[in-house]
Amino acid sequence: MLLSRFVSILTASLTFLFIMSLCGLLLLAHMATFKFASANFPTDAQVRVVNDTPQWSQNVSSCPGYNLESLHETSHGLTAQLNLAGAPCNAFSEDIANLTIQVTYETQTRLHVNIFDTAAQQFTLPPTYFDRPSMSDSDSASFLNSSDLKFNYDPSPFAFWISRRSAPNSPPLFDTRLTSLPITPIPPFIDPNDSRTAFDGFQLVFERQYLQLTSVLPTDANIYGLGEVVSSSGFRRDVSQNGTIQTLWARDDADPVNENIYGSHSVYLEHRFNETSHTSQSHGVFLSSAAGSDIFLATPPSTNKSLVQYRLLGGTLDLYFFSGPSPKTVIEQYGEVAGLPAWQPMWGFGFHLCRWGYSNISDVKEQVENMRAANVPLEVMWNDIDLYHSYRDFTSDPISYPGDEMRTFIRELASNGQHYIPIVDAAINTLANSTDVYDPYTQGIEQNVFIKNPDNSTYIGQVWPGYTVFPDWFSSNAAQWWAEALQNWTNAGIEFSGIWLDMNEASSFCDGSCGSGADLSNTSVPVSLPGNPGDLVVDYPEGYNSTISGPSGNITVNGTLTFNAKQVSLSPSTKRGLLSKRGLGSANGSNIDLNDPPYAIHNGFGPLSTRTLATNATHSGGYVELDVHNIFGYMEERATNLALRQVHPGQRPFIISRSTFPSSGKWTGHWLGDNYSNWTYMAYSIQGVLQFQLFQIPMVGADTCGFQGNTDEELCNRWMQLSAFTPFYRNHNQRGALSQEPYRWESVATASRTAIAIRYSLLPYWYTLFANASTHGTPPVRALFFEFPDEPELFAVDRQFMVGSDILVTPVLTPNVSTVDGIFPGRGQVTWRDWYTHVIVNATAGGYTTLDAPLGHINVHVRSGAAILLHAQPGYTTNETRQGPYSLLISLATDGSAYGTAYIDDGITLPEENGHGIASRTLKFVAHGNGVTVESTGAFKVVQSLAQVTVLGLPNAPRSVSADGKDVQRSAWQYDAGVQRLIISEQVIDLNDGSVIRWQ
Repeated sequence: MLLSRFVSILTASLTFLFIMSLCGLLLLAHMATFKFASANFPTDAQVRVVNDTPQWSQNVSSCPGYNLESLHETSHGLTAQLNLAGAPCNAFSEDIANLTIQVTYETQTRLHVNIFDTAAQQFTLPPTYFDRPSMSDSDSASFLNSSDLKFNYDPSPFAFWISRRSAPNSPPLFDTRLTSLPITPIPPFIDPNDSRTAFDGFQLVFERQYLQLTSVLPTDANIYGLGEVVSSSGFRRDVSQNGTIQTLWARDDADPVNENIYGSHSVYLEHRFNETSHTSQSHGVFLSSAAGSDIFLATPPSTNKSLVQYRLLGGTLDLYFFSGPSPKTVIEQYGEVAGLPAWQPMWGFGFHLCRWGYSNISDVKEQVENMRAANVPLEVMWNDIDLYHSYRDFTSDPISYPGDEMRTFIRELASNGQHYIPIVDAAINTLANSTDVYDPYTQGIEQNVFIKNPDNSTYIGQVWPGYTVFPDWFSSNAAQWWAEALQNWTNAGIEFSGIWLDMNEASSFCDGSCGSGADLSNTSVPVSLPGNPGDLVVDYPEGYNSTISGPSGNITVNGTLTFNAKQVSLSPSTKRGLLSKRGLGSANGSNIDLNDPPYAIHNGFGPLSTRTLATNATHSGGYVELDVHNIFGYMEERATNLALRQVHPGQRPFIISRSTFPSSGKWTGHWLGDNYSNWTYMAYSIQGVLQFQLFQIPMVGADTCGFQGNTDEELCNRWMQLSAFTPFYRNHNQRGALSQEPYRWESVATASRTAIAIRYSLLPYWYTLFANASTHGTPPVRALFFEFPDEPELFAVDRQFMVGSDILVTPVLTPNVSTVDGIFPGRGQVTWRDWYTHVIVNATAGGYTTLDAPLGHINVHVRSGAAILLHAQPGYTTNETRQGPYSLLISLATDGSAYGTAYIDDGITLPEENGHGIASRTLKFVAHGNGVTVESTGAFKVVQSLAQVTVLGLPNAPRSVSADGKDVQRSAWQYDAGVQRLIISEQVIDLNDGSVIRWQ
């Protein structure tokens, strides 16, 4: 049926292909790459000049830098004045003559360096919404001399560097002394046609609308983070002469490569390897700023040095340094500043299914029924904007999705242990006429919760329902208005379990304001939607070749891999604030150009207001969009999380959002945006997941099988298995494309059942990893070098990854193959066993090993020394799975040891914020000698028993086995010498008590 549908679409649509190619029209979803013309209305919010703007020199090399004066040492660091060292250069705006620097030793591993304008006029993140660690003098005094980080400085011209006390002779971790570099501008080299990619001065520059700070990096530095980005260089960023330009300006674009997209994260981890000692150390740097910015990583020609250079459109230089020294501890230390990730409900780790294009509730019910009939587990059913009445938030279409039917349907899901999540867009539709009724808009106007134009009129944008307004999250009424809208929605029948936040960069189809002359009665969808007549999604799946024998090309596999696209060769490396008052920033400055800042960051759309809000739109509190643009998504996530706590009291909110910012992880998870149905983007999804572990937003995953375009059986088969080992696991695709629910192909259904069974077996492990993330900031998913930091061959690996410390995943990321090459960390000192067979892999130490990988099989290996609590009987849902007994998998190290922990609670209750916590139980498994000890602490009552223990790595068959001093009957245990495996079954162990299992 699927094939005939596809062929009929192709046949009916061939005439469109030629027209589309001529027009250059790319039909993508969710406004991702639609090309919109600016609305032909008066653009009251795009008046270019706020004040008379003088001509700026745009010559940073003439800037004088600053001198440090009036130094005052404190018990926790120092404070001093920085005064302009000469005549102002006014490169891109007016130089600020007087700055203050505050240095605070906050912990033994964290140093805070804050450089701000003394007059406190520049924008800084409002502390009401952004909690940063606070401390008293007595708390920090002990760290002044004990911290591993040390602040050093030259007073004139001012420069500073951060060193390690434990390694005083090693190169600094961050070093702004650049006197040895050329004074004259270095010609553009990242892009010879772009003068903005020149390095034309390295001194500190601090202007109203331009800040610049530069630090030396080791040549070929290992830098990770800075995003959000789909990077052609992989998880490790490029610091070569070609370099990296990371632009931070939240943007709705469909996962372009090497450009700014939805999120803005100015934190990086640097990992340094000592060739002499063969050891490594990591540290981190976080710039706490919302300013639109460029961050350069590059090695300018003739300098013989790599650099990181920050270029900001405003704000301050509020820097945090983390000493690590391991990659995991750097990430944990960043979490102490940005905030630890939200607690996730157990059901959030199930399999989620969505589609833009489910035209009615019957269509949605059919998917649930078909998934059950195919026995492919389904935990959460989602709806895209098809749900809405006239595409309006907080509505359901009375014909296609009537509220009463939706309530009945959602309650049926709940009775089966399943859940429901709808979409919420960031914009609110205006009223079309005097008889129109739409309470979220009317009440929002009454409560004054929407963003304004400079003349205080309501700002008008344009999204799916037509003309819209946008919540102003700084308004004192906005959070409660939002909570009431969500509560009213669930009262009307949409009894959601979680919320999906989309279009929150914020995205708008006008370039800036649509103008006060917009015809608000026009409620038509302002863009052509994929799947509409004339806009069919008719691109062939990647690799489709109609000349291959058989009618199906590679739409179906039928036992033979038939991908026939041009292959991309992979290189071996690829294969392998302390101010009491806060400034209003640009809204309160003079000579400020709000709409076209003199320095143009490398925004992928060019002008900053393209497809988003005008940068001079105004917010409550006196803020302007130019300063707060990057935090719109964060502010919505915070408000939504707090709202869901009202709608579902005591329960953990489950939120997935598109635009993110430092601290978003406290409130939400994230999906990797509007990706493409091709093999390259499946590979890109791994680096995306790893990025967000560093960003402290660990609940993350890609649209499995791809969102845009048409997938095929082989790609979807491999991708469904890969995504089963990422935290957020959802299949989602665009309107008008081929259906890609996993039951559509038998091979995909089989592969999905296998992978989901492993995922559900590992639920106690996943849940424990996320409990550790929420309490300590430890990343659940890890790059290989996170666990093996002293092995340089792992530093660029991002085609494999680890789940926790113990599970290594090696997916197939290329078509038409039946093997995959993977590297096994440990250089022969660690034993890796196959998940399925428990056979030890015969791995090449420090090199790549070829593994069998037939279609439908994903390679998963268990590390020696691991003790992992599992669910013994994976069910159709997470709830069903949890009802069954536990099992314990122990893979002994060569010395006979193994260790692991497990955290158990009810899976839904929100941990109390008063320090008391919820009832929980922590289990500790310690194998040593000839036995394993199970330690159990906590108040939570575990009903399920431990019914089976599997021990790998026993070289000889035991003579006897005992549990808590009592012999286990010989019929209840078995030993397999071929894989050195002891299985103890039919032995029920109460996990609420301690236990000891021994073998002799």
